[in-house]
Amino acid sequence: MNKNTLYIVIAVLVGLLGGWLIFSGNETGKTDTAEAHDHSAEDESQMWTCSMHPQIMQPEPGDCPICGMDLIPADSGADGLAADEFRMTENAMALADIQTTIVGNNSTDGDGTITLSGKIAQNEDLNSVQASYFDGRIERLNVTYEGQQVNRGQLLATIYAPALVAAQQELITAATIKETQPALYKAVRNKLKNWKLTESQIDAIETSGSVRDNFPLHATVSGTVTEVMAAQGDYVKAGQPIARLSDLSTVWGDFDAYESQLEQFQIGQKIMVTSNAYPNKEFEAQVSFIDPILNTQTRTVTVRATLQNKDGLLKPGMFVQGIVKGTFTPDQSALIIPASAVMWTGKRSLVYLKVNPNEPVFKMREVTLGNRLENTYTIISGLESGDEIVTKGTFTVDAAAQLQGNKSMMNQTGQEPSITNMDMSLPRSFQEEFMKALPSYFQLKDALVKGNAYDVSAFAKASSKKMSVIAKKDLDDILESHLTKSIDMLDAIASNSDLENQRDHFVILNENLVAIASNLDDLQNTLYVQECPMANNNKGAVWLSAEEEIRNPYYGDAMLTCGAVIDRIK
Repeated sequence: MNKNTLYIVIAVLVGLLGGWLIFSGNETGKTDTAEAHDHSAEDESQMWTCSMHPQIMQPEPGDCPICGMDLIPADSGADGLAADEFRMTENAMALADIQTTIVGNNSTDGDGTITLSGKIAQNEDLNSVQASYFDGRIERLNVTYEGQQVNRGQLLATIYAPALVAAQQELITAATIKETQPALYKAVRNKLKNWKLTESQIDAIETSGSVRDNFPLHATVSGTVTEVMAAQGDYVKAGQPIARLSDLSTVWGDFDAYESQLEQFQIGQKIMVTSNAYPNKEFEAQVSFIDPILNTQTRTVTVRATLQNKDGLLKPGMFVQGIVKGTFTPDQSALIIPASAVMWTGKRSLVYLKVNPNEPVFKMREVTLGNRLENTYTIISGLESGDEIVTKGTFTVDAAAQLQGNKSMMNQTGQEPSITNMDMSLPRSFQEEFMKALPSYFQLKDALVKGNAYDVSAFAKASSKKMSVIAKKDLDDILESHLTKSIDMLDAIASNSDLENQRDHFVILNENLVAIASNLDDLQNTLYVQECPMANNNKGAVWLSAEEEIRNPYYGDAMLTCGAVIDRIK
């Protein structure tokens, strides 16, 4: 009996313990499953971005591959926002130093001055060509190099002229019968005069009775040799150029004026010219010519001033700046906004409107611009008094719009934009300096193809150095932004020794560099825009090449010929 009771007690205890374990385990399993489910859902919906580089978007926290800052949670929703509106985080606003201004009538002061960039050029009205007046061989050439100073009457060359030898013999013969044949005698003398021999030279031949083999060629004007067009020993024809001279006592200052500024200029307008070579000296001049033809590539017109240059301080090719008092006086009732607020694509002028004064919610707005006065624009349409617009950090806001799929500067429809069809105004001086950096860029690209991280860093540094000397003062906002981002990416590549990280930065470098290069004109050699569809996590990435053949910088030997030519820049 005691044994049976013991068995019953043991069975009851075992049953209670088993039930507790079963039901307790089920609850624990349910809890763990629920928690795991919730955590998974959170991970799938949350993306992480960089407050300074909103184009970076990653599914997990970490460091920004560009600047190394900690990534922050990206906004996952935009509840309550109208079409084309988007929201930014307060943290991103603060870190990017985004500032806004309320538009008011004549709310921005300006003195009406306009600053133009330009270049010194030869005064073509004072250019002359010194030519031979008779057939012959150049026995001695006294003009041998560009920049040589020549005075009027100076001996340029000595020429052996067989025709002149015969003409001299005719003169000597005609002189003996000039009393009986005066018309013949006069005709022979006139022939020699037509060959630019002077009266004294002709008289000397007639008096001496001897024939000269070589004849001098004298300069008819004073000036600086800008081109030597013949060499000693050459045979020349009558009228063939020997040298080109330019009188540099006056020079032209050719300035680029934007289409929207043309109303501000007129012939005779005073312009003050300065140069980097003489920062403390001003040259006063007047506008002498306004080109009647618009350059359709740069959307600029040449405004020319003639400058006195008696001391020879101004050299053709020198970069200069011109400061002009505009002829336009802004209407006191006109809306005026800072130029920094405007993103100009060449076809559209855009600003970002803050639609809610209490929240960082923005919307792109297309505007029609009036005249530009120094650092301001007048607004014809698109804004009203009281609107709040972004005036600093505009491109950061635009990047956020593009990131969230909204309309942006490069993406008018909200679709994936193309960086090869973005219009930018590239001043001629900018293009010349930008082209000097391309050889280092191509070396950088080739080093990525070979997978040599050390050479990649070296060539990135060289390319950055050449781009950093480009003056930004007179660039419009969109061009300055792309140039600055390109230099930032080159510096990041130069300071990095990890090949894959260098290639990540190369993606962003080309997003800016190719957009600039696509607006170059008058290239001597074709540039090829090439794309690898598998690079950049299968989003595709582009690069520039001087050759049509594909050599993939994103994968090197692993996928050397992966890619295609998507555009040609000529």
